Amino acid sequence: MSGAGGVVLVVVDLQNDFCDASAAARHGSDPRVLAEAAGAAAGVVEQARGAGVEVVFVRFLGDVGHQGPSWRRRDAGLGKRPKCVSGSRGAEFHGVTPAAGERVFTKYACFDAFLAKGFERYLRERGVVRLVVAGVFTDVCVDSTARTAFQKGFEVSVLTDCTTPLHLPEPVVLSFMERVYGARLTTRADPDLWAVYPSTEEEPSQPSMRPAGPAPVTSECTPG
Repeated sequence: MSGAGGVVLVVVDLQNDFCDASAAARHGSDPRVLAEAAGAAAGVVEQARGAGVEVVFVRFLGDVGHQGPSWRRRDAGLGKRPKCVSGSRGAEFHGVTPAAGERVFTKYACFDAFLAKGFERYLRERGVVRLVVAGVFTDVCVDSTARTAFQKGFEVSVLTDCTTPLHLPEPVVLSFMERVYGARLTTRADPDLWAVYPSTEEEPSQPSMRPAGPAPVTSECTPG
């Protein structure tokens, strides 16, 4: 499946350890909010498939052996146990199963989907220009992925009904993503959900026709 017009649905960390009852108990607001967001994220997967839009899954594996020193130090200080350990039920997808041919990229104890081996290369090879992002959590892995996507030149849409934050107030997180990354905040009910927006790149400026004068005085910064 090629992705409709350069758009893919990226499903982030829709896994049991982040979405089941124990995860809901850690959720800062009404635990039902997490269940609803996870259910909506699973639902938009079927919606994308029906529209002929490619679905790309990103999963997290948090085994101690995958963790860097700073991650292990943080967990020890906060008494956090590793989540989504390889081979565990917690690492399995929640409410959804990748279909034959759908790609799954793995993050090893990190937040950002672009740190998963081959993720960016795959998007480039497929001619993707816009990521529609669903999954958990808005203020952690969804934010990290959207931030890097923006910096690498991809357009980003965040499905606000298919994600929820873990630590920060939702309006704050979403407003930040909209203002800083230019993220388009929308829902799975959007009739233009899978559309590709026209490029906003400016045409190259024409060479100046002014007569040549003395070269301007400039200063340069040289790396020290």
